[in-house]
Amino acid sequence: MTTIFSDEYFMREALKEAKKAFDKDEVPVGAIIVCDNKIIARAHNLTETLNDVTAHAEMQAFTSAANHIGGKYLNECTLYVTVEPCVMCAGASYWAQIGKVVFGAYDAKRGFSLIEDHLMHPKTKSFGGILQKECGELMKSFFAKKRS
Repeated sequence: MTTIFSDEYFMREALKEAKKAFDKDEVPVGAIIVCDNKIIARAHNLTETLNDVTAHAEMQAFTSAANHIGGKYLNECTLYVTVEPCVMCAGASYWAQIGKVVFGAYDAKRGFSLIEDHLMHPKTKSFGGILQKECGELMKSFFAKKRS
């Protein structure tokens, strides 16, 4: 019998990626993409490492997942990301036609929902707040460390 994993389980996997980013002195955002209850992509922010403003965790995960499945459309997949996607990543999710986006902490300054809720593909389901406290604490800890 196949085990069906919960959103919390997968968000914990995304948090592992965020902690890798934290350890590299990157803004600690982690993402995974799941298809058929299996993780097919893992990523974290690499903007400092790659000197690339587009190297967000979600963007890295989209590329990895598309390579894994051999196609650019991810409509059967779910993106789990520790922080609400920005406008750029929400737009990329539109073009990838991702089936579902699940995020942890809301981003009160740069989250896509501040601009408009319709940045994602009309068929994409999205919701936030999964392990919100843990995801938010990692971000707060990172920026507190930067300010000290």
